[in-house]
Amino acid sequence: MLKIIVDAMGGDHAPSEIVKGAVRSLGMRKDFMVVFTGDESLVRHELEKLSYHEAEARRIEIVHCSEVITNDDIPTHAVRSKRDSSLVVGLRMLKTDEEAGGFVSAGSTGAVLTGGIIHIGRIKGVMRPALCPGIPNVNGGRTLLCDCGANAECKPAYLMQFGIMASAYAKAAFGIELPRVGLLTNGAEEHKGDPLHQEAHMLLRNAKGINFIGNMEGRDIMYGDYDVAVSDGFSGNIALKAIEGCGKTVSSVLTKEFKRNFGSKLAYLCAKKQIAGLKDMLDYAKLGGSVFLGLKQIVVKSHGSSKATSIAASVCQAVDAYRGGLIQNIAAKLEEAGFGAEEARE
Repeated sequence: MLKIIVDAMGGDHAPSEIVKGAVRSLGMRKDFMVVFTGDESLVRHELEKLSYHEAEARRIEIVHCSEVITNDDIPTHAVRSKRDSSLVVGLRMLKTDEEAGGFVSAGSTGAVLTGGIIHIGRIKGVMRPALCPGIPNVNGGRTLLCDCGANAECKPAYLMQFGIMASAYAKAAFGIELPRVGLLTNGAEEHKGDPLHQEAHMLLRNAKGINFIGNMEGRDIMYGDYDVAVSDGFSGNIALKAIEGCGKTVSSVLTKEFKRNFGSKLAYLCAKKQIAGLKDMLDYAKLGGSVFLGLKQIVVKSHGSSKATSIAASVCQAVDAYRGGLIQNIAAKLEEAGFGAEEARE
């Protein structure tokens, strides 16, 4: 049976929310099992608090680990020295267990990135792996933002590969046959952007196997006119955090305004359904985490503050990406675009 390995000790709310979310995912997708890596006694304690069917209990496994990598650890040193940590053990299992199809962690981003490259390795032809979260859009779907923080400095060819890999992800996990790809820059006109983005525009426009629409602005990410937004990690991370902040701000302002007086409370009752829909649309957590595109196996990095809803969605992301053939799709698209072993050393 397909196994999704979950780092039970990673994240601000570990292990309680991690365990709760992973167990919840068992009812959302069938024919897979969750393998928790972490302190067995703590994981079992959290499991005892939950109610789930006996059939789901048979789809849970625990692998005990004696160490934890925290955000205070230096990623490279921690990955190499804490070999019995929940993160490192999980990544090693992903590489060696033939039934393992994905790994989910809300732990240190730097450690997940470092561990992924060291223990899993890159797909042939990949210059730089990239983090790719889904951003809610007004059409009720998601826009994939690639990259959102793995590569602060990029070359034009990296950005072209991000477009190729995210297109493969959109097709494999979400069934979008011809994903619309845009390049995130400071204007929609073809000539906009610095030399990096101008050259990347030309490469994307001529790349085989992707449907490049042209340049896009930050405000276009949530409009739903693009399926993929290609970005360098620095700009993408700023865009992601700005969108997160916008969602929290709107929610906070609405709550404050509707509690202002008796009249506003009555108005809230009339608009309750619409407000709930708005909050749901702005809730990026419901879409899960960021898939680490470019690795030989599926790794999903959940937000450090993830709670059960986001963890459950992250596990489902891993399941869907695996069953959709994400790794094979990326490899095929890179080969079609002419990338091989020489480019992988870039």
